[in-house]
Amino acid sequence: MGRGPAARTGVRAAGISPTDLALRAGYLKAIPLPPDAVLGFEAAGTVDAVGPGVTGTSIGDDVTALLLSLGGYAEYAVASTWARKPHAVSWLDAAALPSSAEAAERVLRQLNVTSGETLLLFGGGGSVGIIATQLAAARGVKVISAVGEHDETLARELGATPVRYGPGVAGRVRALGAVDAVFDAAGKGVLADAIALAGGPRRVITLSDPAAAGFGVTLSEAAPGRAPGALDEAIALLAEMQQAAEAHRQLESGSVHERIILTLS
Repeated sequence: MGRGPAARTGVRAAGISPTDLALRAGYLKAIPLPPDAVLGFEAAGTVDAVGPGVTGTSIGDDVTALLLSLGGYAEYAVASTWARKPHAVSWLDAAALPSSAEAAERVLRQLNVTSGETLLLFGGGGSVGIIATQLAAARGVKVISAVGEHDETLARELGATPVRYGPGVAGRVRALGAVDAVFDAAGKGVLADAIALAGGPRRVITLSDPAAAGFGVTLSEAAPGRAPGALDEAIALLAEMQQAAEAHRQLESGSVHERIILTLS
């Protein structure tokens, strides 16, 4: 991941998140915006200038950037957190990744889930949940993903055990065994069940439930340096997935007839 005061990027694509929409509508009063604010927490583009002391990138590099100070909806954006964009990853995919990747890795680190433990994930079918599931599973963590019916197959493919979200979810989770930690990526009134399943609020973290303080639960927020390396890890994972998908496409299309070997990091 890039380090240093700042690198300027010529923006090729910018991500639009629900937070951007809430800011634009004036719902998030906790984040004051000047009249001339340019929204956009994430962007992908090519570095065209670097500040003194910057490491991890140079002019001409293609990068994906997390913009905690906003500014992604512009011709140029100044970033202090970025990762190199692999050639296999499109500009659109790279621009959609930073906020979700940072949030997924940040909460996993705050929960300190380790190999052999069980993580209950609410919102496993969303962008943060999809990344968190794969990161956790790759580390030997058992993931139970509370999802709707339409996301059950996806949860299995990502390495999780799905349970149906909604009334009675706590009982369905208990039937699968004990839970060590809960990651609420949905923010829709699940904290009481989460605390009961985790045996208290200490290892329950939510990304957006405004009732968190009342339950004694941590409301995780992005901050510079809180999840170093998150973008590098997530974009490498995305590149590997796309490499595998392209290999399958080639075999199915008949454009190649031999075995394709994937070298994954």
